[in-house]
Amino acid sequence: MQQVEIGIIGGSGLYAMPGLTSVREVKVETPFGEPSDAFVLGELEGRKVAFLARHGRGHRLLPSELNFRANIYAMKKLGVERILSVSAVGSLKEEHKPTDFVIPDQFIDRTVRRVSTFFGDGIVAHVAFGDPVCGVVARTLAKVCKAEDVVGKAGGTYVCMEGPQFSTRAESNLYRSWGADVIGMTNLQEAKLAREAEICYATVAMVTDYDCWHDGHDSVTVEQIVQVLHQNAANACKVVKAAVAALPSERNCGCASALKHAILTSPDAIPEAAKEKLELLIGKYLPVGAKG
Repeated sequence: MQQVEIGIIGGSGLYAMPGLTSVREVKVETPFGEPSDAFVLGELEGRKVAFLARHGRGHRLLPSELNFRANIYAMKKLGVERILSVSAVGSLKEEHKPTDFVIPDQFIDRTVRRVSTFFGDGIVAHVAFGDPVCGVVARTLAKVCKAEDVVGKAGGTYVCMEGPQFSTRAESNLYRSWGADVIGMTNLQEAKLAREAEICYATVAMVTDYDCWHDGHDSVTVEQIVQVLHQNAANACKVVKAAVAALPSERNCGCASALKHAILTSPDAIPEAAKEKLELLIGKYLPVGAKG
């Protein structure tokens, strides 16, 4: 299978990646089921990339229906070392205006129905997650936002809610009291699984509107939201393209070895089925003769 360097996950409003050359589609099989869609492989700015529409083309999948494990495992199988995630969010602060981008460096988990780990079934691992995004990728995204004349605010907290309903006003004000910046429904599970897969991950959170805490929220029309989505998608394409070109070729961050001291289960106690299922992730950490 063709190996790629960089994965791009497109969220609401970004269902394709303009500018790709040598394009082809592949369906990737995983031990965790089917990813959201076929992957679109190609070259962008001279780098091999894989694009995935998070909700499937045509936006068919609810956030709670996304097979996060299959999506990230498939990226790993394709050879992806860094993931650039793009997603639509609501703003929890006046300063984050519609069409602004926020590049969060923290998350708060408000989900209740998500599987967020590859481990279990006889193998235990605990990865460090105090800094849940890759600093190299996040800084690159912030830098290229400035170069592309797009408002891209570095840092901030992303509240990941279950959905598909939006927040109540009480919830929205609660998150604001915590100092959170934006709210969405998808990125935390991707970040957790990418860390377990030793893939660098960062997200571009594209503000579409103020959440329901804002006095003007109820006057926002669907047409206005769609217009913002289109503008955000155009800016996201510029930012992602520039980031792909700007990312260093070598990785020297801790993401690449996140599992090195994380697996607690003795190699001889790991069930054969678990070894086989997670060979792609843990194989390099199993002693010779313990892989199968």
